[in-house]
Amino acid sequence: MEPQALSASLRRLVAQERHTNPDRTLLVGLQEIVDACVDLFRVTGSGIMLADEVNVIRYVAASDGQGRGLERAEADTMQGPCTDAFVHGRPIDSPDLKTETRWPTFRAAVAGFPELRAVLGVPVKLGAAPVGTLDVFHERPHEWTDVERDALTRYSEVVGANLTSALAAHSAGEQAAQLQYALDYRVVIERGVGYLMARDHLDASAAFNVLRTAARSSRTKIGQVAKPLLSTGDLPTDR
Repeated sequence: MEPQALSASLRRLVAQERHTNPDRTLLVGLQEIVDACVDLFRVTGSGIMLADEVNVIRYVAASDGQGRGLERAEADTMQGPCTDAFVHGRPIDSPDLKTETRWPTFRAAVAGFPELRAVLGVPVKLGAAPVGTLDVFHERPHEWTDVERDALTRYSEVVGANLTSALAAHSAGEQAAQLQYALDYRVVIERGVGYLMARDHLDASAAFNVLRTAARSSRTKIGQVAKPLLSTGDLPTDR
């Protein structure tokens, strides 16, 4: 990826976002970003996931069925490079999912998608808070480079600009409400994750999944699970 080509493409996409038709929806804009990503980075496919009201990242847009399979497997298993990128707030990659050992349940879930071999996920941020991920994948094993990680991180800023515009215009409907909730409760959730890491000797991803599982089982939002945890030390499933 040549830096000049990346910069030129980013300028075009940002300019397009600034002059967007008021009737254009958030999802249409994100789909255009995903489609452009495939051509720009010369990858097999790309996708975007965003946090929902329980802070689980969900499928929003993908370039093809393989990308949708990747994102739905991540949401269902709460494992994978995109999930870890969201939790840790930094790029996470796998050079080959077929030999990957970090996410066994996720790897089994994508076994039926032969084009999902090398995957790179980067966080999408509003301000300093991750609210989703942008991912790309290759159909063959691939060693991801720092240049690729940095370039995709810059590209994720276009997604952030799109989301910021939608939130400011209140044009994203339910998606806007979910993103706003993720932003409002991000600090509380991070503190809850830190508490569980210290108390139960977990890594960040495992602690985050404990919170999300408790939110799902109690049919409540993850922020409303994290707040009492910090004051009482209890999760809904602890009682």
